[in-house]
Amino acid sequence: MNKALATTHRPTFKRTLRRINTISIVITMTLIWLMLSAVSVVSLKQYAQKNLELTGATLSHSIEAALVFGDETAATDTLAALGKQGQFAQADVFDRGNRPFAHWAYESAASSERFNLMLSHWLFPKPATQPVMHNGEVIGQIRLTARDSLIGHFIWTSLGVLTTCILLATAAAMVISRQLHAGVVNALQNIADVAHDVRTNRNFSRRVPEEKIEEFHRFAQDFNSLLNDMEQWQQTLQAKNDQLLRSAMHDALTGLPNRALFRTRLQALMNDPKTRDSSALLFLDGDDFKEINDTFGHAAGDCVLIETAARLAGFGGKQHQAYRLGGDEFAMILMEVSSEAQVQRICTGVAQQFSHPTDMRNGQTTAFTLSIGYALSWEHSTVETLLEQADQNMYLMKNQRIKTES
Repeated sequence: MNKALATTHRPTFKRTLRRINTISIVITMTLIWLMLSAVSVVSLKQYAQKNLELTGATLSHSIEAALVFGDETAATDTLAALGKQGQFAQADVFDRGNRPFAHWAYESAASSERFNLMLSHWLFPKPATQPVMHNGEVIGQIRLTARDSLIGHFIWTSLGVLTTCILLATAAAMVISRQLHAGVVNALQNIADVAHDVRTNRNFSRRVPEEKIEEFHRFAQDFNSLLNDMEQWQQTLQAKNDQLLRSAMHDALTGLPNRALFRTRLQALMNDPKTRDSSALLFLDGDDFKEINDTFGHAAGDCVLIETAARLAGFGGKQHQAYRLGGDEFAMILMEVSSEAQVQRICTGVAQQFSHPTDMRNGQTTAFTLSIGYALSWEHSTVETLLEQADQNMYLMKNQRIKTES
């Protein structure tokens, strides 16, 4: 039970290869995403720092006059004008004595800016400070804090673009890898299909097609060579089996089917109602065959039996099969007969085949006839009664011939 379940749920090579490939691509792309994200954040930090310092330098020139003349309102308006453009979140201006001179801050919801505030503290742990110069002297300084939402926007945008690119690259890599793996999968599938067909159906005639990959091509050639040997072995074995079957079912001397095959076919005939209604059986027994053996020898007797079998087979053709039951006993199964008169005409035709002498192949000839008895299969329900009827009729004909000769 467990073994069957394990076999049922065993993944294919194609699925396994795809899973391995997918895992490797996902891990690789994830590592690339992490590394590129880290590089992007570091680069953004440097860019934002430089941008904040540049903004501070610009503001230092803009509020120089306000510091010189002590105009706090003008300084605050200048900070507000640039701050509202999103350049920074908070700006503080200090005079020469480091006393607060002007201040501006961007108002935002703390709850929505919490994550951006954390990023801001990580990217810029200290505000960017820029001195305010006048005639080569420091008259104050300006301190800027980066705007949290601006930093968060840049980070989310860059990470979103990076993630999209990674996902597209991952999908493209999977498609390309599947295309590249198709050759390997198809090569193994071809070999597996042939091997399965050979094992399941004993189809040794199939061959693995040529493969583009060198290792698979050599393996396919070796496998095909093995199949050639197996096919030849199978053909040789089949020929030997056919020969053995023929030897077991055919008479060695005459080549006719023997008693075993005769009983098998006769039983099949009686089991088929349609065939039984149009068949008949002939029993044929040689007349004075012992005298031929005693007078001319067993070799001459064998020649008579061979010639007898040849005449019966030639007369019956494919429609009426002749059999040798043993010694000088023969049988013939008549097919496609419809009446007793037709069977009697066939018996007369068989007898006429032996109206001329038989060549014993020793320079001599001899007369040889057969006593023929018949039985109609449609008059019997079993093989035994059919055989018994044909045998009785055959001996009846033989006895009549003996009385006539006497």
